[in-house]
Amino acid sequence: MTVASKHRLVLASASPRRLGLLAQVGIVPDSVVPADIDETPRKFERPRDLAKRLAVAKAHAVATLPDHHGCYVLAADTVVACGRRILPKTETPEEASSCLALLSGRRHRVYGGICLITPDGRSLEGVVMTAVHFKALSRQEKEYYLRHGEWQGKAGGYAIQGHAACFVKQINGSYPNVVGLPLYEVVHLLRGNGFPVGGETPKDEG
Repeated sequence: MTVASKHRLVLASASPRRLGLLAQVGIVPDSVVPADIDETPRKFERPRDLAKRLAVAKAHAVATLPDHHGCYVLAADTVVACGRRILPKTETPEEASSCLALLSGRRHRVYGGICLITPDGRSLEGVVMTAVHFKALSRQEKEYYLRHGEWQGKAGGYAIQGHAACFVKQINGSYPNVVGLPLYEVVHLLRGNGFPVGGETPKDEG
């Protein structure tokens, strides 16, 4: 296997936010291949477990494709939860409105599941949790946010890097995790398993 193919990176995600976050730290995947999996939570499944299970399922679904043998495959999933209640990736204004009403004036948790499959087939997984505290939202603030449509397809009905940034009173933990990818943990995982990050020489090449 050549060095070029040995260090190919495949991002198993359709999220432009994850692609943008990787670009911030100088990582540009060789290809982006969304995983087609069922993301429905299981009965009584905990938010943390769901985030990890979906990240693993995405990574393995993409890694088994013929063109990806011998590549690094990175996948992630973001789950927003109030207590044990898992909030949906909102597709309608009604769903988004319900999420905003639940998040208003409360703390919630964002779980970022990550999975890296290495060229030799090892599967490395983890979950990062960030606590986010929203201010109490007025009716006008909710209506304004819903009109702009930023909630579409977002876990918990909001995007912290957009208009919802002004709703956040406090955040404890990784900010990029809430955006869609815990960068510190991802870079550590890649670097620790031979993928060159930041111009570094891979470990197995001396």
